[in-house]
Amino acid sequence: MTAMLEFDDVVKSFGQGLTEVRALRGVTLTVAEGEFVAVMGPSGCGKSTLLHLAGALETPSAGSVRVGGRELAGLGAAERSELRRNDVGYVFQRLNLIPSLTAIENVMLPLELAGESHRSVQQMAVAVLHTVGLDQRLDRYPDDFSGGQQQRIAIARAIVGHRRLLLADEPTGSLDTASGDEVIELLAALPQEQGTAVVLVTHEPRFASWADRVIFLRDGRVVDEALAAPATQAVVR
Repeated sequence: MTAMLEFDDVVKSFGQGLTEVRALRGVTLTVAEGEFVAVMGPSGCGKSTLLHLAGALETPSAGSVRVGGRELAGLGAAERSELRRNDVGYVFQRLNLIPSLTAIENVMLPLELAGESHRSVQQMAVAVLHTVGLDQRLDRYPDDFSGGQQQRIAIARAIVGHRRLLLADEPTGSLDTASGDEVIELLAALPQEQGTAVVLVTHEPRFASWADRVIFLRDGRVVDEALAAPATQAVVR
């Protein structure tokens, strides 16, 4: 299968000298097109840093990060922004929806910034909101929706335009159990339905069990990797 995301001996450090902190230490991994990979590990092990590098929000101190075969280190600021608009979607725990924009306007925003026509963008936004189970009240503002519905809007914004890689950083952290289950089930369907590669950072074994593979980080290193258990079971190390 074609690789969508590749880390080759990646190191990421913050600070210098006595204050230097190494968040990632020689991480090598590959995520294929249409693969759902969960990343687990204790707080501070480098999970979020890994996603920031994959989404071109940070640059590695050493090593190589490639998305769709493109070396991210060689991209300028404008090219990184273009990559995030067109190829990489990001779902945050805190949603980051714009409160002054309606649900459909939040989803349309990335494509409008990319210069797409308003009519085609609106059609794509309606279609992707339907995909995530939202068909009504699209002209309402985020605060008019439940937490689970807001996260669905955020996922729709992250995948609109058929982005090839979706990065999800603890997307269920602020949701109740039922809403969290619905969001993970939705993420798990994306590889099969749209061919999107999904990388999920989570503390929850039951959510990781939806993935094809689970990667375990500790102290900035990949320490274990396993095929996920069936989705009805927890991952057991």
